Amino acid sequence: LRWKGRVKERTRRRLIHAADRWLLTKNVRKVFAISQTVTARLARWGGIESEALHPPPPQRAYRCDAYGEYIFAVSRLAPLKRLGLLIDALANPEAAGIRCIIAGEGEERASLERAIAARGLSSRVMLIGRVDERQLIDHLAQCRAVCFPPYDEDYGFVTVEAFASRKPVITCTDSGGPAELVADNVSGKVCAPRPETLAVALREVMDDAALAERFGRAGFEKVSQMTWSGAVQRLLAQPT
Repeated sequence: LRWKGRVKERTRRRLIHAADRWLLTKNVRKVFAISQTVTARLARWGGIESEALHPPPPQRAYRCDAYGEYIFAVSRLAPLKRLGLLIDALANPEAAGIRCIIAGEGEERASLERAIAARGLSSRVMLIGRVDERQLIDHLAQCRAVCFPPYDEDYGFVTVEAFASRKPVITCTDSGGPAELVADNVSGKVCAPRPETLAVALREVMDDAALAERFGRAGFEKVSQMTWSGAVQRLLAQPT
């Protein structure tokens, strides 16, 4: 932005933050946010206290058919989703031979296609575009693991949908909501946001189907405790 645009943007943000503070401190008894990542933002930018309440996955017919021979990623193809990081990791020697299917649409598709071609990954990395609910459930049911490495994600339903399908999730330490949900070496891998470290995590899961199954089972146990009835009960409870 030019200087005038920056001034306008700062003014707009100040007004929005002031409105948030007034609305969320004077007119409500308690504030809930979908993740600790969002509660931290509310505290930082508005001085607003809130409590994290992780919502369950959307109600779909999740299942687990197998721990197949590919990594699945599904997301809007946008810079903050960092699918370029995943492609860079797959090009790392540590990830040699690993297959990956990436689903989704967005403004980064062309650049991701170029990156796949430039790194010689066309034979094992597929961009399949938008998928419907049946296709989503099928891939979650059949993949070895789900890789979801966004930057500072609010929540990321992909994580709990993978858990509901008994699949481990590979994410990054700065991924926000997903990093809150994935317990490293318990329900998946939480690694530094670098191609080489992500490649090592992918390799570990792809080399050991039993490990992936164990991680997936732990993720399923976690998500099974996240219910809409429990969420509603917390929302309706009177604050002390």
